[in-house]
Amino acid sequence: MTSALAIMGRHALVTGGGSGVGRSIALALAGAGVNVTICGRREAALAEVARENDRIVGIAADVTDEAEMAALHEKAEAARGPIDIVVANAGMAGSAPAHKISLADWRRSLDVNLTGAFLTVKPALAGMLARKSGRIVFVASTAGLKGYAYVAPYVAAKHGVVGLMRSLAAETAKSGVTVNAVCPGFVETDMLEESVRRIVEKTGRAADEARASLAAINPQGRFIQPEEVAAAVLWLCGDAARSITGQAISVSGGETW
Repeated sequence: MTSALAIMGRHALVTGGGSGVGRSIALALAGAGVNVTICGRREAALAEVARENDRIVGIAADVTDEAEMAALHEKAEAARGPIDIVVANAGMAGSAPAHKISLADWRRSLDVNLTGAFLTVKPALAGMLARKSGRIVFVASTAGLKGYAYVAPYVAAKHGVVGLMRSLAAETAKSGVTVNAVCPGFVETDMLEESVRRIVEKTGRAADEARASLAAINPQGRFIQPEEVAAAVLWLCGDAARSITGQAISVSGGETW
């Protein structure tokens, strides 16, 4: 049985599912026959993605709010059964020299990128352990594997996500649950365009030049496509990856080893 057939009929939660990488992951899972609940703060964006595949349903929630995430899990499971797959994808990034970063900005980055990831998976853990089955995938970043200048809060948070993943993998190794992280380099999404905009504003360089400078960080000289990240997640969710746990998989054209 192929991995695609093995996950048909399962129920997945994908946070940050209204755009970018989250949208691609939701569509890939739905295309493999998975019932997908997507989460985000923008109801219109969730509805737009849901219209692309009948297996996708959107529920608005804030990943930084513990009560909202608990309610999201309860509502999704009441409607579609136990959540078998959790993809913690929601994230945000900013840019500033470390000495200019406010405490509020620092806390916001950790709240969304790290605490939000924890609150996304926490409500699913007890059920997965009881059923002795489950897949948890964190969408981290190469920023969880190395340092980048001017994004200290994001790098700290993503390193935290990788550490959280490894801890959960150690806890669940004998349970039938796997826990992994996918760590993309620069992905061609709206978040990338925001990075380009900030470079243009702060340096005065042309947008094409700014884009080229970011693409050059990838040894292959290109941006990762959202569908490539989704393919890695899809594989980790299948039975063919049942021996893969505790791994931070770099999807970066060789930027990290």
